[in-house]
Amino acid sequence: MDQDENQLKMAAAASAVRLVRDGMIVGLGSGSTAALAVNRLGERVKQGLRILGIPTSERTAAQAQVLGIPLSSLAEEPNVDITIDGADEVEEGNLNLVKGLGGALLREKIVAGASTRLVIIIHGSKLVGRLGIHQPVPVEVVPFGWQVTARHLSDLGAKTTLRRNPGGEPFRSDGGNYIVDCRFESSASAAWLARRLDHMVGVVEHGFFIGLTSEVHVAESSGVRILS
Repeated sequence: MDQDENQLKMAAAASAVRLVRDGMIVGLGSGSTAALAVNRLGERVKQGLRILGIPTSERTAAQAQVLGIPLSSLAEEPNVDITIDGADEVEEGNLNLVKGLGGALLREKIVAGASTRLVIIIHGSKLVGRLGIHQPVPVEVVPFGWQVTARHLSDLGAKTTLRRNPGGEPFRSDGGNYIVDCRFESSASAAWLARRLDHMVGVVEHGFFIGLTSEVHVAESSGVRILS
């Protein structure tokens, strides 16, 4: 990421964080762009903002603790006022998303589903006409029999790749599951694929976020554009 792009993302993060008010329960997203929003929230907490954060990953929890953001859990605070997160792709027109290239899709979707508002921050390059064409769609699967699940994914028209760590061993999510990255080449819509994945045995969760987004703050050279 070059310095100009980072500054644009910081502007979008600041725009989203301005929506946070005293007393809110705030979902804290995962990934490099969401981390900018968490940093900005940390600054506001130091200035006196009173919130409780619900982190969507262990990495985000560690970042928030360093910044002094008080944390809670969905067990204690099941209703989240606002979640601020990033996305790997945003489909123009309906604001459906692909998330999970960082591996935190399951917790991200659970927190998003518990939120009154899901606010997404992205660089303008993440806007696409159709999801799943330029970036793979992460699918979190149970390690047991993952090869069988991958075959079922192939039957949906996906080219599948088991995600691995730099050392070559399978990547494991915070929940201990594997992730199969899928490239879909069929003309099927993201909503149709999501419904099929929702009912596939062995799939824990997938990276299609359908109908969850409240608004998107887009960082562009002309400024921050808000889509809703």
